[in-house]
Amino acid sequence: MPAGRNGSMEHSESKLRGVVSHFAIRGAVSGVERFGNGWINDTYRVGTSGSGPDYVLQRVNHLVFADVELVQENIRRVCDHIRRKCAARGGDAARCTLTPVPTRDGRLCLFDGESWWRMTELIAGACSYEQLTPSLACNTGRAFGDFHRMLTDLPGDPPGETIPGFHDMELRLRQLRQAAEENRAGRLERVRGLVDELERRAESMTEVGRLGRAGELPRRIVHGDTKVNNVLFDAGSGEVLCVIDLDTVMPGYVLEDFGDFVRSACNRGAEDDPEGAGVDMEIFRAFARGYVEGAGDFLTPLERALLPFGGRLLTYMQTVRFLTDYLQGDTYYKILRPEHNLDRSRAQFALLCDIERHEGPMNDFIAGLR
Repeated sequence: MPAGRNGSMEHSESKLRGVVSHFAIRGAVSGVERFGNGWINDTYRVGTSGSGPDYVLQRVNHLVFADVELVQENIRRVCDHIRRKCAARGGDAARCTLTPVPTRDGRLCLFDGESWWRMTELIAGACSYEQLTPSLACNTGRAFGDFHRMLTDLPGDPPGETIPGFHDMELRLRQLRQAAEENRAGRLERVRGLVDELERRAESMTEVGRLGRAGELPRRIVHGDTKVNNVLFDAGSGEVLCVIDLDTVMPGYVLEDFGDFVRSACNRGAEDDPEGAGVDMEIFRAFARGYVEGAGDFLTPLERALLPFGGRLLTYMQTVRFLTDYLQGDTYYKILRPEHNLDRSRAQFALLCDIERHEGPMNDFIAGLR
């Protein structure tokens, strides 16, 4: 069956049961149904009879993740390490991270000749949230801060890059400049002013890369997609259980994870709404307080000071990416209307400008946290 634009596919239950049969699950399959609302991978809940757990089956989008085996090896290493950390703290090691399920021949994923598949145990009694409140923002910040802290001493080599150049600002600017020079869709004139505004900020927006190359800013292991729905909570107590959606775990700077949450969750408007864009400082303060508490003392003074800049950087980066796609004729992001990427670009730029206006109070708030 052909894939959609984002690589999504529909599969019959008999097909899915056939895939499940290759994994070392406990119990007999009682049913398979769609699960969650992710945009990248196709996700299914696998029910079982007996005393064993239910499972989560995913078809991994190899159009986005070219090396699925690398993704899975990263996830295995990270989950094993977090589980050891949790056990040492006296926590519930079965619920503090994902538990990958191997295939019957011991592999971390399955290629069926057409698609890549993987499986994890479903964490019983867990829930996630889509709508954000200050309390949830604080708990989410605490979860990601603790996630970073636990992975500071992951043994061995750093995880591999699952999407090379994912947060490489210099690369993203080169792509924008090439798109503007080629002007394939004939759209440059209507956005030249926005291109000029982005170029005016280019020098400051590439400073992080220079600091990293100079050894002044440490590369850590980061999550890459810091959204509230990538944290699981206990459905009864509301306590944080674990961080999920680990496909983009790879080396990076903590300010990128911090900034990605600011960009996506602290925006009062929708991602494509230029009129509604603006920083929700209550959500920012709640997330920042939780993050610093969860991170503890592993952050260097420079890392901590640059956290608010992360919001500016990731919003600038997303403006560049949307505008690049617009200039190229909408070849990467799925659009719902002809000017959708232009609306997204303008909305992200409006948010960027508001973050710039609030960066002083953001810096002061971070500096005042203990």
